[in-house]
Amino acid sequence: MNSQDVILGMLMKESLTGYEIKQLLENVFSNFFSSSYGTIYPTLTRMEKEELITKEIVLQDGNSNKNILNITDKGRACFNAYLQGPLKGDSIKKSDFMMRLYFGEFVGYDKIIIWLKQVQEDSQQKLNQLCEQYSLHKDEMHPAQIICIQIGIEEYKAKLETIAVGLVSMEQLAQE
Repeated sequence: MNSQDVILGMLMKESLTGYEIKQLLENVFSNFFSSSYGTIYPTLTRMEKEELITKEIVLQDGNSNKNILNITDKGRACFNAYLQGPLKGDSIKKSDFMMRLYFGEFVGYDKIIIWLKQVQEDSQQKLNQLCEQYSLHKDEMHPAQIICIQIGIEEYKAKLETIAVGLVSMEQLAQE
């Protein structure tokens, strides 16, 4: 799976602008796919050159023109080949937090507590956002999409539970 596969999948359902693709990558897809802002537009440009997508320019009064992206037959074939191919193993996203936590023995307990609270707050916000998106769109989602989002929700809950237990342990150690 790469950015191209994800973008083609989005365009299988509906035509989108680059901005809409960016928003989807930052919201729903960020829970299981990591893509940087700097890779989206170069990927779209390459996909257009490879005739996987086309760009339709829509003129707008008083605003900049809107570029609507559409998947081509070649793009559909490419995406279907990806879907029909063998599953690849999952990889854990790079995590600065996990790396620092692993080497936490080289800092004080107070610093680890700060990291845990920071990631706890961030994870809670992401869980809340995912739950909100789920509740807004679950009636229009395919059952496979529902399973995907539910896995993401449960992963955040497990992470938060583990952090909460870890915080109690670190706070006790810091007091000793």
